[in-house]
Amino acid sequence: MPKIKVKRKSTFIDMTAMSDVTVLLLTFFMLTSTFVQKEPVQVATPASVSEIKIPETNILQILVDPKGKIFMSLDNQDDRVKVLQSVGNEYGVEFTPEEINKFKLMNSFGVPVSQMKSFLALPTDRQDAILKDYGIPIDTTATPSNEFKAWVRLARDANPDLRIAIKADRTTPYTNIKEVMSSLQDIRENRYNLITSLKSIPADN
Repeated sequence: MPKIKVKRKSTFIDMTAMSDVTVLLLTFFMLTSTFVQKEPVQVATPASVSEIKIPETNILQILVDPKGKIFMSLDNQDDRVKVLQSVGNEYGVEFTPEEINKFKLMNSFGVPVSQMKSFLALPTDRQDAILKDYGIPIDTTATPSNEFKAWVRLARDANPDLRIAIKADRTTPYTNIKEVMSSLQDIRENRYNLITSLKSIPADN
């Protein structure tokens, strides 16, 4: 008895629904993701087992590089403007609207006040290249020259809800970290977070 041959038909899969889901997921991740802020120096933070998450808003981050140079960042642009104007008033430096606007767009800063105007006059790419060579002056033995205290104090005045977070390299000498903490204590800033990387704990056998 002859076999009946079944006519083969091409398989068609409608990918419309899959494409819609892909676009929705892509849009979701684009809208909810936070971009890594550009920093003047790369630091390798020490490891710890703490899992306390630092808020993403109202943060004053203090960055300490391996050589002890200090840089700062404020997540709110309006706070940056207020702080720069206040620092200028305190040190007798008047900034133009153009300079203020340039500072407003900077993610991180760390230049002595006396050199801030010349630094802001540079192109953005040049600023990014040389910022790591500066650092905010800090001297716990002489209040007038401790610009670090002034930046923190005036940042707190601009936004009382600020949370302070210290991010230092694991190779930064302890004396430099202690100097930062002592300056914070001098202006009665006794609450701050230390940014670390999560340390893995081996599972018990």
